[in-house]
Amino acid sequence: MQNMKVADGIYNVGVKDWNIRDFHGYSTYEGTTYNAFLINDDKNVLIDTVKSPFSDQLLANIKKIIDPKKIDMVISNHAELDHSGSIPRLIHFIGKDKPVFCSKAGKKNLEAHFGKDKFNLQVVSTKDEINTGKRTLSFMDTRMLHWPDSMFTYSKEDKILFSSDAFGQHYSGWASYDDQIDEKELKFHAKKYFANILLPFSKLLKKLITNIEDMNLDIETICPDHGVIFRKSPEKIISLYKEWSENIPSKKAVIIYDSMWESTRKMAEEIAETIADRNIEVTCMNTRAWHRSDIITEVMDAKAVLIGSPTLNNNIFPALADVMTYMKGLKPQNKIGAAFGSYGWSGEAVGILNKYMEEMGFELAHDGLKVQYVPEESDLEKCRELGTKIADMI
Repeated sequence: MQNMKVADGIYNVGVKDWNIRDFHGYSTYEGTTYNAFLINDDKNVLIDTVKSPFSDQLLANIKKIIDPKKIDMVISNHAELDHSGSIPRLIHFIGKDKPVFCSKAGKKNLEAHFGKDKFNLQVVSTKDEINTGKRTLSFMDTRMLHWPDSMFTYSKEDKILFSSDAFGQHYSGWASYDDQIDEKELKFHAKKYFANILLPFSKLLKKLITNIEDMNLDIETICPDHGVIFRKSPEKIISLYKEWSENIPSKKAVIIYDSMWESTRKMAEEIAETIADRNIEVTCMNTRAWHRSDIITEVMDAKAVLIGSPTLNNNIFPALADVMTYMKGLKPQNKIGAAFGSYGWSGEAVGILNKYMEEMGFELAHDGLKVQYVPEESDLEKCRELGTKIADMI
């Protein structure tokens, strides 16, 4: 019970999903949480719900505080099913007449998921307020962070920001708060979440943070819908988001590759060692050893991205194609790039990789380095030259 309490009269009644290992193609090695927040006031409010398979657990958690039937209203900050999936079950308990507050796009999305006239949907916009007794809850539209329907809810009296999918992490360890987890570990989870979910919306996020600053919101606690709650240092995660949304790369290179008979691997490692010899951080990632979501986490703040593939059936390797499609959708910014790879007959892979990078807006540092079959010393020297050139550009 004590761990559920966020503040006087406010409780996290969400659930931990300890065993999920993939979330829309994102690796969740430590599971995730679906946070939902109960405000016990003159009018009882539930902010967001959980995935439908966990609806019984949600109701059981609410029952530890109040009878679920005593909930007077629901706020849906985000209509995605990991946060709205239990609304039908909850409404069955509390009654169809109870209002569900959401954004304009949220109303459209909730109706698309569950059908029209299923709930008493009430649309709210930025600066709209509702009173629950001792509290005033205000709303902020956060369109495309990361769905068109996304919004924040802010409790003025508690100085708590209920931030939906912003500031979250896919983490389901024992810790529930930022002061219970190692700061470095928390930053890793938050960075991976940003890179794989919010990176395409960096410009909007930058504007949102400016809006929060302009509104002079006094925020002492941030309650995201995934991961730990920030009660010790909410300003730190806001500062990190501000930094990440700038898309300013660090002095770092990432080499992503796949290999058939180790030739492309030899090229990748020769390039990596050359860059490392220049005292520049470099990570060398084989696409069959690293998950796509871990690769994009490294790419997010790298200045240089080098991509290597042998040619297979006039194309790039399947595992690398997976990563390239995933990366293209996340739109990493401000990168220099180069392609390399071995081939036996035709050698199209390098050209295909160049096209991917050009479409992503990368500045190509090289026309592309091809080696037929096994790299000889002269080929490895060209790899070292490429590594040197990249190091100089970083």
